[in-house]
Amino acid sequence: MDILLSISITFFVLILSIYKGIFVGYPLILGFLIFAFISFRRGFKIKEIIRMSIDGGKKSFVVLKILVLIGAITGIWMAAGTVPAIIYYGIKYMNPSYFILYSFLISCIVSLLLGSSLATVSTVGIALALMAKNTNININIIAGSIISGAYFGDRCSPMSSSANLVANITKTSLYTNIKNMFRTAIIPFILSIIIYFIISIEKPVNFIQTNLSAQILQNYKINIIVLLPAIIILIFSILKIDVKISMLISIILASSIALMFQKYTLYEVLKFLVIGFNLPPSNPLYHILKGGGIIAMWKAAVVIFISCALSGIFNETNILKTIEEILKRAKTRYVLFIYTAIVSVSTAAFGCNQSISIILTNNLMNKNYIKNKIDNHQLAVDIENTAVVLSALIPWNIAAFVPTTTLGVSSIGFIPYAFYLYLLPIIYFLYLYISCTRYKKFAANNFEYKH
Repeated sequence: MDILLSISITFFVLILSIYKGIFVGYPLILGFLIFAFISFRRGFKIKEIIRMSIDGGKKSFVVLKILVLIGAITGIWMAAGTVPAIIYYGIKYMNPSYFILYSFLISCIVSLLLGSSLATVSTVGIALALMAKNTNININIIAGSIISGAYFGDRCSPMSSSANLVANITKTSLYTNIKNMFRTAIIPFILSIIIYFIISIEKPVNFIQTNLSAQILQNYKINIIVLLPAIIILIFSILKIDVKISMLISIILASSIALMFQKYTLYEVLKFLVIGFNLPPSNPLYHILKGGGIIAMWKAAVVIFISCALSGIFNETNILKTIEEILKRAKTRYVLFIYTAIVSVSTAAFGCNQSISIILTNNLMNKNYIKNKIDNHQLAVDIENTAVVLSALIPWNIAAFVPTTTLGVSSIGFIPYAFYLYLLPIIYFLYLYISCTRYKKFAANNFEYKH
């Protein structure tokens, strides 16, 4: 009873914070304290709870390193002219009639190369969003297409941390999982392209109304050199070099370009890396080209650390064991998928982290798959089609919170336009349901024929 009450309170406060525009870190800390108190009441000593929290929090350090790099790369790419160049060439060569579709497809390609939704959003996503902010289009539509595309590769790239995590915890082959992921993504991907194409036709972007290109040329030297930080990222991703190393080298290169090519001082470059980029208020690009910086990531860092600390308590206290017993009621393949989806959404909502959702979903569901004699590769693809993509539809989850913060958009406004993220589980469920129904009819007919 205390678990359900605690979950309800935490969920209510999280929803209220989103509605009121309050930083989600505060209700998350409250939820952490509630579950820590429950653990104490169940006989765990304070020292044990602190240890569990620290052990869980340590798991956030890998993600925190990436956040630092994301903040730094966003600010310095603006200073170096990398983001302005992408905007400039995008306006020059991209057909405005298909801009929304391009945003989705470009994000898909880059995320497939990088294997990281956060890296995709913080590089090419920033450029696409800035292009859109200075036009007539609803920025939420662009944000939805960018985030959808970012999770296309985050889900099925060989370099994706989530894909590797799923393969590791389910003890399956990464490349078998990737093959299954591409197979189940075909119809949702095609439908997403069709939808974004239709919206693009109905809502063409108007770049001609602005003099953004001219303003960029007045403030930056634009040529192939300033694009090198982005090109390096793409080349290194093809060579399967760790994305953290790729981003670090890109930051160093962009800093050099900002110093020698755009004529910024060393002090200014360091400021852009730490505090973020900004132009003088009198500059016409002031409201367009700004943001980034390591400090800008502090809110996301707090949410990640607290959520991982909370997951440490969940893992070692078996607080969620009662839920595991309830989940054993699933008997058919499609019902099992529904349960997996429910668990993934619940753990993503309360763990506020994609990785936590992946781990807890596997922990709670794997026995049920074994019981129903379902292959681990099927469990892996179910987790990929639920926990990985649905986490990005929960506003306070890191999977959504960091991209929307980076893009500077509403934490909930993009959701209706992130078509790929919810078409994937819906289409896959329909496939499983139809397959199960057909199998039952075939089995029934075969039984009647034999008798």
